Amino acid sequence: MISFVPEFIFMSNIRITKLFTFETGHALHGYDGKCKNVHGHSYKLSVTVSGKPIEDQTHVKFGMVIDFGDLKKIVNEEIVDVFDHATVFNKNTPHLELANELITRGHHVILVDYQPTSEMMVIDFAKKITNRLPENIKLHAIKLQETDSSFAEWFASEN
Repeated sequence: MISFVPEFIFMSNIRITKLFTFETGHALHGYDGKCKNVHGHSYKLSVTVSGKPIEDQTHVKFGMVIDFGDLKKIVNEEIVDVFDHATVFNKNTPHLELANELITRGHHVILVDYQPTSEMMVIDFAKKITNRLPENIKLHAIKLQETDSSFAEWFASEN
């Protein structure tokens, strides 16, 4: 048992980050480059949340902002398990015909209301994660990396 915990520790906001990976295909309708074709990425998703460490010394998660396992469960259920090995299309484009054909052949297809760029995906992911976080935990940032040199970021402070 801990006998002394400095008061300043629990007054501090702490950020924690967990990294996730998943494989997803997509196509960008109307785009003027190669990404108009169906292709895929090995995405890396960094999720950063902030909060104060749990103060209750009798709590099983004493000293944690959020258990990494709890954050993993949220992100896996909302994003990784849904998007991994799926193909994403904007349902408001002619890609709908291709999507329906893939679905009839047993493929995992996700139809979204937006152009499935990294920029739009981070907005979608931020909303999904925020809706599942405990009240005392805030989503700070998301980084979605589609290649080694290309990524989109979302920050709560800018939204």
